[in-house]
Amino acid sequence: MNTWIAIGATAVGCYLLKYAGLLVPAGLLERPLVKRLAALLPVALLAALTAQQTLSEGPHLLLDARVAGVGAAALALVLRAPFLLVVAAAVVVTAGVRALGG
Repeated sequence: MNTWIAIGATAVGCYLLKYAGLLVPAGLLERPLVKRLAALLPVALLAALTAQQTLSEGPHLLLDARVAGVGAAALALVLRAPFLLVVAAAVVVTAGVRALGG
């Protein structure tokens, strides 16, 4: 029964959060700082999620082949490679490091 209470509380909380967003005055949302933060927030969230998935195993810090793959992808991005080449570089480097390291 506690699970259903948690699900219900989460649903109500999500609805109230969405409703609170509708109550924000339009003038506040048109400010340059708010627009800039709204544009940068998804990038920051994606970077944080990528770092968390790459560098951790549960509560522990883990440096393995994934770090080399992300590094290769970052280098390909700096060199302005097409997206598929970025992904391919990450896959090949990760697989190579895993093959060499066991």
